[in-house]
Amino acid sequence: MTTPSRHPVAFEFFLEISVIDQLASTEMERVLPEGVSMASFGLLNHLVARGGTESPARLARALQVSKGAVTALLKRLEARGLVHLSQDPRDGRAKIIALTPEGRRRRDEAVAALDPLLETFLAALPAPDLAAALPLLRRVRLELHRRRQGG
Repeated sequence: MTTPSRHPVAFEFFLEISVIDQLASTEMERVLPEGVSMASFGLLNHLVARGGTESPARLARALQVSKGAVTALLKRLEARGLVHLSQDPRDGRAKIIALTPEGRRRRDEAVAALDPLLETFLAALPAPDLAAALPLLRRVRLELHRRRQGG
């Protein structure tokens, strides 16, 4: 591929990541349980990783979406009993989102639904190959995160 970029390797690297993200999201969305979108799956996963609670503002930053988009998604998830919104005891104007047991169950169900897809993927790309790529991918993620934080 030829590109007018002065940094063709970096350009192609991030282009590949972008295409992989789109293709992986499409594949995953096809097998997620009904009612679990990639957006809700990402939010539920984030809550699990953060110990079950988070503020809407931090969720928006972490998921790289607007606060309005997070608020709309949270309302849908709360209506389904997957999260619970409450007042932040330290700041009465702010909210705290907590993952409910049903939310955890639905997230775990979604992870299990991905297993057959992951098994077929591992048949083409063995786990040791994927594991070898993880350190570089983590470094890229951490650098992007650092840049987003302004540091």
